[in-house]
Amino acid sequence: MDYIFDLEIGKNLGIIKRKKEAEPILFTLQKLFKAYFSCRKLKRKTINALKFEINCELKLLAIQKELQNHIYRPGRSACFAIIYPKLREIFAADFRDRIIHHLLINEIEPYFDRRFIFDSFACRKEKGSHKALFRLRKFICQITKNKTQNAFYLQLDVKSFFSTIDKNILYAIIKREIFQKEILWLAKTIIFHDPTRNYFFKGEKDLFKQIPAHKSLFNAPENKGLPIGNLTSQFFGNVYLNELDQFVKRKLKVKYYLRYVDDLVLLSENPEQLKEWRKEIDHFLKEKLKLELHPKKDKSGSVYQGVDFVGYIVKPNYVLSRKRVIGNLKTKLHYFNQGLLLVSNNQKQMILPISKPPGKKEIKTMLAIVNSYYGHFKHGNCYRLRKNIYEKHFGELKKYLKPTKDYRCFKL
Repeated sequence: MDYIFDLEIGKNLGIIKRKKEAEPILFTLQKLFKAYFSCRKLKRKTINALKFEINCELKLLAIQKELQNHIYRPGRSACFAIIYPKLREIFAADFRDRIIHHLLINEIEPYFDRRFIFDSFACRKEKGSHKALFRLRKFICQITKNKTQNAFYLQLDVKSFFSTIDKNILYAIIKREIFQKEILWLAKTIIFHDPTRNYFFKGEKDLFKQIPAHKSLFNAPENKGLPIGNLTSQFFGNVYLNELDQFVKRKLKVKYYLRYVDDLVLLSENPEQLKEWRKEIDHFLKEKLKLELHPKKDKSGSVYQGVDFVGYIVKPNYVLSRKRVIGNLKTKLHYFNQGLLLVSNNQKQMILPISKPPGKKEIKTMLAIVNSYYGHFKHGNCYRLRKNIYEKHFGELKKYLKPTKDYRCFKL
């Protein structure tokens, strides 16, 4: 509660009055419009976004009434599989539901973000993969006393994270921190919604046969698992694993610890200490969060061997890009020089014929692809790599793209 000074009485008597805070109103048109505009930023040209834009005011009014009367229920999701960066099952909510996801996250994100540890990097503002990379480099420099002594790392992965999240535990965590009834009702509605009961297939169904059974929501037990593909799932994943973050920092007192989604990195001067921490973390996950570490994905060793993290190999003296990333770019350049365009659209890779000579649209597509990869390379010690790829693999593309002096990016 805030204390305020009553000007009329307090001047003479010095009386302090307690001002009672009213519960914030969540379902206002102003907040709905804000959620709508943030939702359509990257989706405005999609069919569903364009359909919603027609008479959007009336549609937002209808959503407001559903929310105010507590009759809102999530609609039909699009279910499909993606292959990049790896094979996954996706449940994409309808554009209308995405607006409500943004509405909820806009309300609770500022509150929870203050409670997250500094070194949690996924799905947070100004906390992306490159920030995680810089932080790990700083940690390695500190623990090796500026590269003068040895240190060790342990990398852990939570097994089938999103498909094994316990919804009851997740809601209990949110209920422990949030007291506004409207927010709790909406959070509960979204968390306990089962997308496998109302969906339609999109894309190639054959890809679903390749998805492991334990990673699919169709095989998840009751009240287990969140759909990959929704803003709320990404945020709820952070809320869920923040319990682990707090345990690692407060109970285990691990000084050098980072997390990117479900990828954990711990550093220590003592490899035996890392083994002990691994046991404690595994026990905590099983007892408190009903999760477990993947038994076959542990990585450990000297930091001088390199830590494979967020697409880079991080060593005390330098940072390299992963071979898989380099190979993907070389493959796309090879196809271009063969008169073909290799384009990834998440669900599959498409090979499209290129006109001779290549058209402006095709060149712009390759420019975007190349600059995306070179934007990744520039955060590592990759000058020779950038130059080598340009000189040996660009081929015909040299006629259309010009590199900067340091080979950091290209222009037409």
